[in-house]
Amino acid sequence: MRSVSLLGATGSIGSSTLDVIRRHKDEFKLHAIAACKSVDKTVGIIKEFKPQRVALFDEESAVKLKEILKEQNLYTEVLAGAEGVEEIAGDGASDIVVDAIVGAAGLKPVLAAVKTGCVIALANKEALVMSGKIFFEQVKKYDAKVLPVDSEHSAIFQCLPYEAQENLGYCNLKAANVNKILLTGSGGPFRELPLDKLKDVTAAQAIAHPVWSMGPKISVDSATMMNKGLEFIEARYLFNATDEDVQVVIHPQSVIHSMVSYKDGAVLAQLGNPDMRTPIAVALGFPERIASGVEPIDFTKVGTLTFTSPDFNRYPCLKLAMQASKSGQAATTALNAANEVAVAAFLKEQIAYLDIAKVVDGVLQKIETAELTEIEQVLELDSKARTIAQKIIGEL
Repeated sequence: MRSVSLLGATGSIGSSTLDVIRRHKDEFKLHAIAACKSVDKTVGIIKEFKPQRVALFDEESAVKLKEILKEQNLYTEVLAGAEGVEEIAGDGASDIVVDAIVGAAGLKPVLAAVKTGCVIALANKEALVMSGKIFFEQVKKYDAKVLPVDSEHSAIFQCLPYEAQENLGYCNLKAANVNKILLTGSGGPFRELPLDKLKDVTAAQAIAHPVWSMGPKISVDSATMMNKGLEFIEARYLFNATDEDVQVVIHPQSVIHSMVSYKDGAVLAQLGNPDMRTPIAVALGFPERIASGVEPIDFTKVGTLTFTSPDFNRYPCLKLAMQASKSGQAATTALNAANEVAVAAFLKEQIAYLDIAKVVDGVLQKIETAELTEIEQVLELDSKARTIAQKIIGEL
């Protein structure tokens, strides 16, 4: 029986993780959960899975949760605020910590988990975008293990030899005879929309992804392909790759979740129905395969699979992310911060769809690309970039 802590339990990834655990109650015990402020969903999870500890980032929601649990005679410890989330992540009582918190808010909790030497099932790409090198230095120091949950990175992981899988962050792609990592992306809902129509895109349209079911922020990132840009950066750190080792490929059907090309001309691909329970099950069960609840592909119904190169005129955010990757950790930290602020403003209808890239570009032009060696420097730059982004938004 392995103990699991789930950070971001009420979100899309969290719900999928709970479904996998539900199918394996004899193998996994939910020790703790963390969420933002969804009290009703949290109560439902407590009733079904009976975790020992719960943390809600929103302190008022935590107070309300305590009252409801007392009324219903449910005896789960409730913690509050960012400190409470970090406490749960780093209490050392879990074999596996699933980090499904969206955005920069997931960085400090996952670093707290790393210090316990546990397995980190990482769905929070921003942690690596902001602190990739520093993050893996901590992983090595505390003898933790990182397993990817992002569907694309899980696909790449599954296509690599075992020696590389066991040494993420420090694996030697050259020794594994890897030629290229092929990172696939659907192209989002506006892949075929005329370029002159992009200026009219609404938030409601942007969050309606044609294939995947995701939260609003990630859905917008998928539409702009910033999500793929962040994944490009994440892939570099996870697989110890150079910018030249990773190639982004548009694959609208989302059947092939990514590929690895080898020096002998062979290309290994991971295929599957677009359901996050598969990569979650891979991470929870590794090195074994466990049931996820996802039906296998019926290849007689797949039809045509297509692949194209991304058009940077359509996806300027992807280009900005790849440029930031070349510039280093300061640039990728600023990129992520600016994007989070810009997407939040877009979802509130404060800026237009095309303004997201303008805000990010504006922030990158104002940030010095000095090397970051400490988490405190990362967090300071993150805050500075957010302030600059807000100012740019106010001037649009």
